[in-house]
Amino acid sequence: MKTATMYDKDDIMKIERLDLDRLEPGKICRRWLRIVENGLGESISVPVFIARGMKEGPTLGVTAAVHGNELNGIPVIQRLFAQLDTSHLCGTIIGVLVVNVPSFERKKRRFLDGTDLNHIMPGKEDGRVSQVYAWNIVDKLIKHFDYLMDLHTASNGRVNSYYIRADMDDPTVKKMALLQNAQIIVHNPPSDGTLRGAADEMGIPAITLEVGNPNLFQKGMIRDGLTGINNFLGEFGFLDCEVEEIDQSTILCSHSAWMYTDGGGLLTVHPSVTDLVKKDEHIATLRNIWGEITKQYHAPYDGVVIGKSVSPVNQTGGRILHLGKLKHS
Repeated sequence: MKTATMYDKDDIMKIERLDLDRLEPGKICRRWLRIVENGLGESISVPVFIARGMKEGPTLGVTAAVHGNELNGIPVIQRLFAQLDTSHLCGTIIGVLVVNVPSFERKKRRFLDGTDLNHIMPGKEDGRVSQVYAWNIVDKLIKHFDYLMDLHTASNGRVNSYYIRADMDDPTVKKMALLQNAQIIVHNPPSDGTLRGAADEMGIPAITLEVGNPNLFQKGMIRDGLTGINNFLGEFGFLDCEVEEIDQSTILCSHSAWMYTDGGGLLTVHPSVTDLVKKDEHIATLRNIWGEITKQYHAPYDGVVIGKSVSPVNQTGGRILHLGKLKHS
């Protein structure tokens, strides 16, 4: 891509709704889109980039920080728009830098009422606070998209590989997923309460990009996420740009599941992310406060380590590791 198109001199306007048809072609604008009101009656608004190409075409939405402590997606979107040349763009790109503003401000994963926002999509127009917020995100933003890429990371006390969640039974979604050149792709059907699943239900091809770890910026992960989005833009005709060849080493999983402890203590998880493990392989050790081994955990099937706990302190029912079931096994 060439040097970025200059932003319009809009003073970063505050708006109630997106009206893409009124935006000038060939420009990138920045907006604060009102979602709900806080307890003082003031607007809670999300920061949105909008790039409208000189040629008409579909709309890609790229979202970040559905969980307030998942930060890697923010610079991915910033860099995408910083390098975007709208004079050659066919269609529109919308970048939502922070979906979950209340949690982002508090440096917390969950919403104000303790709800995981990515478990209740598409929300409810007349529900509790988190459901209403989710509903407005979908109504005011997601329904404008023709494609969605939702950027996430691991949560507190855990680390992730660079992996994709996608409905691999949908040909368009599968193509989007493979273009990311991720380390791992996990098949996930829609109707699971996630933003990706809600978009799929609306007929919007969508994938989730799990881009590293929480509460920090990771240059390598950010670069990989941006490369995958650029691959999509080239392959789907938004831009005439080079598409990196699909990485044949990407590991495909038919499904995945977390393993949990059945006791408390100090946990050591032995394999690293992306390691392949065999059924019955020793994967974790639990010790009591005196250092004595109380439990050893073994892999329930052949698989790949997608993510793992790195916090030693582990209460009964705590997470051990996220194990992907290999598609061919």
